Amino acid sequence: MNRRVRDLGVVIGDLPTGPFNAITDVPGIWVGHQTVIHDAPSVVRSGVTMIVPREGRIWSDFAYCGVAVLNGNGEMTGIPWMDESGMLGTPIGLTNTHQVGMVRDALVRHLTEHDLERSFFLPVVAETDDSHLNDADTFPLTVVDALGALDAAGSGPVAEGNVGGGTGMICHEFKGGIGTSSRIVEVAGESFTVGVLVQANYGVRGDLRIDGFPVGRHLGFDVVPSAWDGEGQRESDGSIIAIVATDAPLVADQCRRLARRATVGLARAGGYGHDSSGDIFMAFATGNHLPVGERIHTVRTLHHDQMTPLMRATADAVEESIMNALCGAETMTGFRGRTAHELPLDLVEALLADWPR
Repeated sequence: MNRRVRDLGVVIGDLPTGPFNAITDVPGIWVGHQTVIHDAPSVVRSGVTMIVPREGRIWSDFAYCGVAVLNGNGEMTGIPWMDESGMLGTPIGLTNTHQVGMVRDALVRHLTEHDLERSFFLPVVAETDDSHLNDADTFPLTVVDALGALDAAGSGPVAEGNVGGGTGMICHEFKGGIGTSSRIVEVAGESFTVGVLVQANYGVRGDLRIDGFPVGRHLGFDVVPSAWDGEGQRESDGSIIAIVATDAPLVADQCRRLARRATVGLARAGGYGHDSSGDIFMAFATGNHLPVGERIHTVRTLHHDQMTPLMRATADAVEESIMNALCGAETMTGFRGRTAHELPLDLVEALLADWPR
């Protein structure tokens, strides 16, 4: 049974979570996974995750957004227009490195087949590399898989670990993948939700921290083998994608400010943004409506000095999302017989119990 970091007695920060402690706590945010696992004709451990804002109406009612890049050895389509316009107008896809284009084209096909009244589309699709466990060179995912994740999108609890785009991912030399978390904040007399979803595929063992405790240093390779055993130490830190959503009334520059705070949560968990890593963060806000076709939009926005609680919420939820990805993942054997072992939660729980936090 999948567990979450709170099942180990770990509570990150002091802000309350939403009912699902997931990005879907933000009203109108849906998540769908398509997981593809088989051993013939090729060994496949991969998939697609879709984040769908506004219950699917994002195509016709844009949201303000912003992007931050800690280290840029990765890909997220749509960044030039998001930087230029500050607007998001499509779902967000997550998948493996080699199939970003396919997922992007699948979203375009979906739009054109549904005859939405736009002349062109610039979907947002991001990636991390699952080729250690997945025979990525066979390009095993199809348009059917991408659209399957879109069709599966809905509200409620979100599956974590070895699912969707996170199926073949590795985090801190343990099995990684998809993780999510949320926070509720009180700002300017109103209540808002911040939700995060990560695809975690980064990190070396010794850097892993849980709630500040250096867990990775206490779980040697004699206790849990490294995912890279027999192939030497991995040269790079890997990659992570973090998507931040909120229903607060923010504009584009404020979304960029939130996206930057994902680096704080990543650093707390033990990520450094090494030279070969792709650490790309995007935040969007649904508190304003930007209907397609309207020439003038009436918006409201928080004063900048009211942003601090949202920033804290983002950092805490990113950190917890990474922990949930690790706790939700299960040992997986894949391409060329390689194995990524799950984080040994009983051992972690015992270590944390003896540490006076």
